[in-house]
Amino acid sequence: MAGPRRDTRGIVDARDLFAHVDFRRREPAPALRPYLEHYWLIDWDLPAPYATHVVPHPSVNLVLERAAGGAPRGEVAGVLGGLWTRKLTGRGRVCGVQFRPGGFRPFAPRRPVSYWTGRHVPLPQACAELGDGGPGVRAAAEAVSARATGPEPEDERVAALDAFLLGLGPEPTDGTRAALALVERVRADRSVRRAADLAATEGVSVRALQRLFAAHVGVGPKWVILRYRIHEALERAESGGDVDWADLAGELGYSDQAHLVRDFTTTVGVPPTAYARRLTAL
Repeated sequence: MAGPRRDTRGIVDARDLFAHVDFRRREPAPALRPYLEHYWLIDWDLPAPYATHVVPHPSVNLVLERAAGGAPRGEVAGVLGGLWTRKLTGRGRVCGVQFRPGGFRPFAPRRPVSYWTGRHVPLPQACAELGDGGPGVRAAAEAVSARATGPEPEDERVAALDAFLLGLGPEPTDGTRAALALVERVRADRSVRRAADLAATEGVSVRALQRLFAAHVGVGPKWVILRYRIHEALERAESGGDVDWADLAGELGYSDQAHLVRDFTTTVGVPPTAYARRLTAL
């Protein structure tokens, strides 16, 4: 990995978000990079409330947060469907860990990742499933929540995240490696358009592929393929140029433009042409 991703895939109206908050991505320690996309750090000081919207990746996130003058709190957020909306007010700070799709299970080996899907689990409760689940995990989680959201220099806060995650002793399995590779293939290879095609190239049944994804990704291969299609469509709309939606639908493997429009509207809340027009007007 040459560094944290620089794209804005999944962020709805990224330019507006970056105008309201200080958003950064940081790279984790080398030993963690096979499992993590990056750390994402946000600070804000807002005169009025602001709502941010994200079409989530098929990723689990560990989110540590502190409002100005408040106590730190954290949660494990499983893979989320639909549009995720968060209202920011006043002054605050978030430090997030975005795991690679397939990369969370080594840190929480006793449960299939589907256990976390659609859930926001408070960190004290989640600690029973992290690492060895012992009391040391909870103590370490409390410490990293305070330090990662505190006033220390950013390098020290990132180092605290590294130390906490490495302390969980992640151990990959063959399933981990297979899931990581398959999701990366879906993300990078636009010719992968159906779960059945992916299963065939791997020499496994669709059912076996679905079991692998449930255990290590948290959602099925069809869901992952669709989500990356929507991310691509969002990024095209964000580019600011004219988009031939019919051509893009064919490029992404849709049978026609209507199917792309339907999926985009269901996920983002507005049709793609209306979304693109809104961005142009800003």
